[in-house]
Amino acid sequence: MRHLIVRGRLVVVDSTDQPHSYGPDQNPSVTIKLHRRSTSLRIAVNPALAIPEAYMEGELTIQGGSLYDFLHFMGENLAAAGPSFLMRVRAHTEYMSRWFMQYNPVARSQRHVAHHYDISGELYELFLDSDLQYSCAYFKDPTEDIETAQTRKKHHLSAKLLLKSGQTVLDIGSGWGGLALHLGEMADVEVTGLTLSRQQYKIAEARARDRGLSRKVHFHLRDYRQERGKYDRVVSVGMFEHVGVPYYNAYFCAISDRLKSDGVALVHTIGRADGPGVTNPFIRKYIFPGGYIPALSEMAAAIERTGLYITDVEVLRLHYAETLRAWRNRFLANRGQARELNDERFCRMWEYYLAASEVAFRCLGLVVFQIQLAKRQDAVPLTRDYISG
Repeated sequence: MRHLIVRGRLVVVDSTDQPHSYGPDQNPSVTIKLHRRSTSLRIAVNPALAIPEAYMEGELTIQGGSLYDFLHFMGENLAAAGPSFLMRVRAHTEYMSRWFMQYNPVARSQRHVAHHYDISGELYELFLDSDLQYSCAYFKDPTEDIETAQTRKKHHLSAKLLLKSGQTVLDIGSGWGGLALHLGEMADVEVTGLTLSRQQYKIAEARARDRGLSRKVHFHLRDYRQERGKYDRVVSVGMFEHVGVPYYNAYFCAISDRLKSDGVALVHTIGRADGPGVTNPFIRKYIFPGGYIPALSEMAAAIERTGLYITDVEVLRLHYAETLRAWRNRFLANRGQARELNDERFCRMWEYYLAASEVAFRCLGLVVFQIQLAKRQDAVPLTRDYISG
């Protein structure tokens, strides 16, 4: 532990109430309590999984500061000191087996999606914006509210799609339908949305009916590999993280096959700035089984094999950190209602997920990639003047 804490001070109170201090400085300082002797050993062996599990079970509690303070403290120290030898060995082992961990044929993908998205629509209403946008918002500055920033995100995506009235759009991973409905209303286009979540499908269909858009915005319970037909535009927001490395070629080939010859596609995904890696074990076990956050190099290699042109790349850096901060604050404000829907263990898990994810964007090299694709070089203008905001 001592070689990992290079900034500030971490105080660990063990199961006998004895404090142990680590770190060279008095500030910043956080204090945690380990309530069982065995917890220390589990954390030493596999901290990335044992720490969140201990917090979920109430075996680790925060005595000085908040959960976010503790995770941010650890994230800053991990970024400064680098992973330990044992962490590097574990990461290498997991990297060698990641193709098995990300084996996502259609049936397994459906189960993975259900694990996260079919738990309760009410849960997501407690912390997302009113349009249920479950992806990175686009902030002019961090003081903007989440409603404004999510609306700005939809306009930003729409601008990059270069939409014209009457065009057809395929939305891969359409979620609760917010982006598809926005495009159908604002750009007068016909949108087909694909999702594997039954909960999302039901809500999206109901929203389209309620807004009188059922004739131009359609949703289907369908995998991207099962879609047919040609579209003027293809958009995919917050879905690529579920694809898995073994299916990158199939994913981008599907986009190419669905695009008309003069079409434009846009992929919006979380990405890692430090090259290929592995999925955090807590995220893989409890939050997004089968998921993986890609490096730009991994995406580019797969795109090149399809013959598609990369016509624009934008990196959103701290936008997702601010998005997660807003979600975390909303979740904590509505924690009592979340507990009524689930239980205390679930609430601790979800709080950890939101806080740890925010820290990953602030300290550990996660970003968001927006990659625009086309079959022809002249499918988009010579300059980026058409992108506003």
